[in-house]
Parts: sequence; structure tokens; C-alpha cells
Amino acid sequence: MRSSPGRQLSDDDHRRLLELRTGLRRFLRWSEQQARAAGLTPTQHQLLLAIRGHPDPRGPTVGDVADHLLLRHHSAVGLIDRAEAAGLVARGPDADNGSAVRLRLTERGARQLEALSELHVEELAHLAPTMHALWDALERAGDGHPAARQPPTA
Repeated sequence: MRSSPGRQLSDDDHRRLLELRTGLRRFLRWSEQQARAAGLTPTQHQLLLAIRGHPDPRGPTVGDVADHLLLRHHSAVGLIDRAEAAGLVARGPDADNGSAVRLRLTERGARQLEALSELHVEELAHLAPTMHALWDALERAGDGHPAARQPPTA
């Protein structure tokens, strides 16, 4: 967030930024704990979500997953290898491009993701009023800065 020209951010602006970042970090830590409790690493949970949430009905490619997870291609391949060995995901050929590989969840991976997603939706619903209030305060402080105009999505 930037202040408008000639305007210094106030102590309250910084406090709200801290509260927002702290809330996000707490949610992420909670999410990591939930993944571990379900027998997954946090990165495996993200992988399952990247596959299930991908808009292409054929499933994402390895490159798509790498982009979503902010990983290099070879790191995504290693993650997928471990998830496949754990019975969470499966690879399959792309019908239109013989050199591309598509990913899908196995039944086990889908079950684990569904259980985690239900918990996450409940937690986000609980956090939404607080996060929206903080975001609104930051938006007002940002005087229309583009980053402050887009409301958070839950």
C-alpha cells in the first residue's frame, strides 16, 4: 500500500497493516497444522488444492501446478512424485498434446482435500468479518491505490 503524494502513513495505518499480516500468518499457520493433522505436508495440501481448483476439466499440467505454487518446474515434479508415491495424485497423458502430462486427484487425495477444505471454509467464514474490516480500513487509508481497491476473496 502507498500513501497518496505528500501523505505519511499514520500509526493507525501501520497498526492495521500489522493486524492484517498477523491475521494472514495465523491463518496460514493454522492451515499448516490442519494439513499435518490430516497426514499431509502443507505443500501437499496446496498441491491437492491446485489440482482440484484448476479450471481445466482435463486437470492441470505440471507447469500449471508450478505456477500456482510458485515453484520451479523441477521442484513441482519432485512434489508430484512424492504425492504420487503417497497415493494422492495420478499422472495421465494429455489427449491433445502428447508431450504434456495432466494431473488428477486419486480417490484418497480427493477425500483428504475435501475434509481439509471443509475445515478451511469454516475457518474463513469465522475470520471474514475481521479481515474485511481490516481491509476496508486499509482501503480508506490507501486513498484508492489499485492494490487497496480489490476486496479480499474468501
